[in-house]
Amino acid sequence: MTNLYKTFLATTLIGISTSFSSEEEVLTKFDSSNDKISNWQIVDDGVMGGLSKGKFKISDKNYLIFNGNLSLKNNGGFSSIRSQRTQMDLSNHKGIKIRVKGDGRSYKMRFESDSKYRSRSVSFQHEFETTSGEWSEIFIPFENLKASFRGWNLPKMKFNPKSIQRFGLIIADKKEGPFKITVDWIKAV
Repeated sequence: MTNLYKTFLATTLIGISTSFSSEEEVLTKFDSSNDKISNWQIVDDGVMGGLSKGKFKISDKNYLIFNGNLSLKNNGGFSSIRSQRTQMDLSNHKGIKIRVKGDGRSYKMRFESDSKYRSRSVSFQHEFETTSGEWSEIFIPFENLKASFRGWNLPKMKFNPKSIQRFGLIIADKKEGPFKITVDWIKAV
């Protein structure tokens, strides 16, 4: 082989491996040292009169544990946790992967980007099921996110992964009672 051909072959192989790279970018492991998403807070249906109560903690194993009780009284029915506002460009990724240990209930991963409705942030969501007591890795493709604003579907709104401003989890499965989900990490893939 000539040196020119070897150089061409090496450059081509590098280009191919880069274009098919399956690199994952860790966004949070809940250890605060390198977290790109942090400062979580609870938002329950109490903001509209409901009685659901959620809470969270970061365990000594660096898991985020989001638990509480969902109530349907007073037109309630949701509990959520969300990160502080951020500015993140994940346009080079296809979606988010999250590792969770569930309780058998349905949850939604929520995102905010630069989309607005009535001058307020639009929520983009993807529902996923959990298996009670088992760890699962859930892939959430950006292209499958559904837009909503305070429960109204907004099918014409498009998610912009170049301008992600908030991450969150919500439980709103219309079932009263206790809930608990444990999150190990969140990655962009």
